[in-house]
Amino acid sequence: MNRVLRIGLPLIAAFCARDGAAADVATTGDLARVTVFSVRRIFHNGEHNAFTDLVRFKGKLYLTFRSCPDGHMVNPTASIIVLTSDDGKEWRQAHRFSVALRDTRDPHFLVFNDRLFVFTGTWYSGATTLAREDYDLNKHLGYAVWTDDGTAWHGPTMLEGTFGHYIWRAAAFGGKAYLCGRRKAGFEIAPRGEGKQVESLMLESDDGLIWRKRAVFQETAGDETAFLFEPDGSVLAVGRRGSGPAQLLRSRPPYVEWDRKDLDRYVGGPLVTKWGDRYVVGGRKSGKGGPKTSLCWLVNDQLQEFAELPSGGDNSYPGFVELSRDRALISYYSSHERDESGKTITAIYLAELEIAE
Repeated sequence: MNRVLRIGLPLIAAFCARDGAAADVATTGDLARVTVFSVRRIFHNGEHNAFTDLVRFKGKLYLTFRSCPDGHMVNPTASIIVLTSDDGKEWRQAHRFSVALRDTRDPHFLVFNDRLFVFTGTWYSGATTLAREDYDLNKHLGYAVWTDDGTAWHGPTMLEGTFGHYIWRAAAFGGKAYLCGRRKAGFEIAPRGEGKQVESLMLESDDGLIWRKRAVFQETAGDETAFLFEPDGSVLAVGRRGSGPAQLLRSRPPYVEWDRKDLDRYVGGPLVTKWGDRYVVGGRKSGKGGPKTSLCWLVNDQLQEFAELPSGGDNSYPGFVELSRDRALISYYSSHERDESGKTITAIYLAELEIAE
């Protein structure tokens, strides 16, 4: 049975009432003033809940994230949860899946060929929690589930062409789907885990299930990268670069040549999207106040922060849905709250944004 989740919890409502003014950021020139007028915790089940995405499909909202009783790291007990809502106020579980002996994580949506896909990268873990020294990117493998109507789900299905690739955000243009896939250069056997010798590829697919290399766009220090396609087929991307400054990347078909420009800050779990005719970049920032989920306008290749969401500790990985030219929803996760026993929780949140022209 699907359980209806009612949002607007007193704890979060009190937080917003106290700190709402701090989230109301005034800007000048071409930058709009944005009010964060609601932040709600919409899911917490006592597990580690993280890595969100948000989409609208056939008149309904869908939100996905990873949930794991054994925490953030690589565990075969992880699963992907998909929630759905008619109005953004009440949410119910639409689907939940896992992959045997693998840690499912970083789920992302793609509406493609009139289907809703959920893509997930999976570490091979085996029967128990995997020790850090045994992380092997060469055993990574992408999976997908999909639905035509939001009710009947298919998969999880292994994504051909993704073995040894850590897949991330998806996008579509011109009848083809695209994924960021990072891998060890030459599928090097050592060292384990990830490092500077990881390269990032643009992977391409005709059906969302069988993938091939389109281009290498980062030869070293490849990391989480979000693509945004323009109407003319050019692509704008924001790429994390480990713990250093993120990069702004641009390319045109056939996406072989890439221009890269360092941004002025670190961006973890990056999002790049458009809100009306404005460009939005979201993700985790670092600073004196600790890690926070931040939202910025991208103007003239510069990031201008317009909101810092209630967050802390393990957080970020936002999803975005534009409701209108002046209203939007942002999903994210954070571990800034505690339960009644005082234990830190890692939960899923939804923020409502409004542009005040």
